Parts: sequence; structure tokens; C-alpha cells
Amino acid sequence: MEAPDRDYSRQSGGSGKVCKEAERPETMKAMLLDEPRTPLRLRDVPVPEPGATQVRVKVAACGVCRTDLHVTDGDLTQPKLPIVPGHEIVGRVDKLGAGVTRFALGDRVGIPWLGHTCGVCPYCRAGHENLCDDPGFTGYQIDGGYAEYAVADADYCFALPEGLGDVEAAPLLCAGLIGYRTLRMAGPCRTLGIYGFGAAAHIVAQVARHQGIETYAFTRTGDGEAQAFARALGCVWAGGSDEPPPVPLDAALVFAPVGALVPRALEAVRKGGVVVLGGIYMSDIPAMPYRLLWEERVVRSVANLTRRDAEEFLALAPRVPVRIHATAMPLSEANEALDRLRRGDLVGALVLVP
Repeated sequence: MEAPDRDYSRQSGGSGKVCKEAERPETMKAMLLDEPRTPLRLRDVPVPEPGATQVRVKVAACGVCRTDLHVTDGDLTQPKLPIVPGHEIVGRVDKLGAGVTRFALGDRVGIPWLGHTCGVCPYCRAGHENLCDDPGFTGYQIDGGYAEYAVADADYCFALPEGLGDVEAAPLLCAGLIGYRTLRMAGPCRTLGIYGFGAAAHIVAQVARHQGIETYAFTRTGDGEAQAFARALGCVWAGGSDEPPPVPLDAALVFAPVGALVPRALEAVRKGGVVVLGGIYMSDIPAMPYRLLWEERVVRSVANLTRRDAEEFLALAPRVPVRIHATAMPLSEANEALDRLRRGDLVGALVLVP
């Protein structure tokens, strides 16, 4: 049974001191989603003000995540509209809410997907805040980082490790965190398969190698570039997702949002093996024979992340050390970035820069 996460009840102490504000424009550039399945619009909007428990961050970089696609494409059906997408946010604290003591002006912080939890539901009380009954998610219900400024609850922001630039650090905030949680859910293993070799996979493969795990990468059939990329990151084998691995796998992580990969992964794992589904959305899993699940094989999903995941992974990343392969694009080209992600036209991660 998974150990409960640490208690993160809200801390409302502090002097209430209002920090002196530097001069800044009253408006900012932001990419807005008005309705699902429509292009984002570049707009001038008011610079947001932080509430009592919040910080305002001047955004330096924001990663482009597949979850952003699920928001803009309407796969996730409960966004605040209009919404500023983006939840892999790196920036400097620009203004402190009256009750914030956790950070100082100028601190470099990361803002992830998990933006708020209620703290009182059975899941929060049991240490499973990722399953909160009344959560708020950055770039979905809370305006995110496809903008020049963003506000976030200080208790859900994290100091970032040194050694990575802003563009390189951004994918740690979701691809890294969800990849880490997905790997942790797989449990101890010697041989690991990764289905879908995108931003999360290229990070988790490095963590797995650091832990001494033999990693096998499965890509789109015929994608030689992605397979070469996987081998360069330490995977001992790379092939198409329609190919069997050369050895039975102890566990498999599925990052591609393709339900048809679930029976393939089950076929690849040994008796008692674990298949972990690392995405927030997936196409339907097709009917499959019971023999694929039999012999105590396990299929489980990963939902969101916890702040404990963030603390553990952000401390681990410099020790690996994780090297991020990221391509920077201007904020105004967010629609093209999303199209590239939709097409699979990239290696590593895409990051928007205001």
C-alpha cells in the first residue's frame, strides 16, 4: 500500500506586509482559449494581482504539454473559459500576496498542474491530494503560463534546482513530475518498457538508467529518429510499438494516449507485471482476451501529482543529472507549437518563451 503523502495543510501566517512593487505595464500578452477546438488568440489582458496566499510570477518559460492539447481539443471537458493554458511554468516571483512567507521577491519558482486542493476531503486527509474531490488545475481551471505573468498559490509552487536554464527547467514541472510518479507506481523492476517516447519518456528514461533499470523504448512504427534518441538516452533497445521486446518486461509505462497500446503492453510484461498508464486522457482500450491480464498482471492509472512527488523529483533531477532536450518557440506561436505536438513533429519537449 502506498505510504500517505505528507500533510500539506495551508499555512496562513505571515506579517501581511505588502512588498513594494516595481514598475510594470498594466497589461500583458496572453494566449487565450475561448472555446475548445478553436485556435488560441493572442490578447492584451490585465496583469493579474495575487491574492493573500498567492505569488505573482513573471513568466520566463512555459512548457507545451500533451495535457494542453487535451484542454484545447476538448478531451478534458471542464475548463474555465476563457482560459490561459499552460502548467509547466518557470519564472521569477514578481509580487507577494500579504500572507506569503515561503518565497521572496526574485526567487525562481516552478508552477505545476496541481494548483489547489481542498485539504478536507477524505483523499486530502489520507495524504492523496492528487485525488482531491475539489481540486484546481493550472491552465485548466486556473489561468496558466501561456502569458507574460501568472499567479499561483504559493504552497503549490516549488523552488527549482540550479544547473538548468529556464527553458530546460520547464518540462520538469509536468513531463518530469508525472513521469516520476508513473515510474514510482510501477514499483521495483529490472526491465522496463516505455510506450510513447515524448517529453515525459525522455526524462523518465534518464531516471530509470540512474536507478540501474534496463529500459526498452517503443515508438511509432518506423520512427527511426525517436528510436535513435531513446538509445542515446540510455535505452538498451528501441523499436516500434507493434514489436515485442527482446526480453519479458517487469513493468511498462504507457505515455502515448492510445488505448490500443494497453493490450500490447500487457503482452510484453511477465507474470505479475505492472502496466502503468501515465496520461490524463486516453482513447478507448479495445476488447482483449482475459489471458493478457491473467497471471496477476496489473493495470493502473496515474492521476495528477502530489507536492511530495515534486519535492522528491526536483531533488533527484540534479543528481541524475536529468538533461532536457527542449526547443524554444515564441509565445505568439503557441498554436503552431500545439500543432507540432499533435503531429508528433518533435524530439524532446517544446517550450514557449514570452
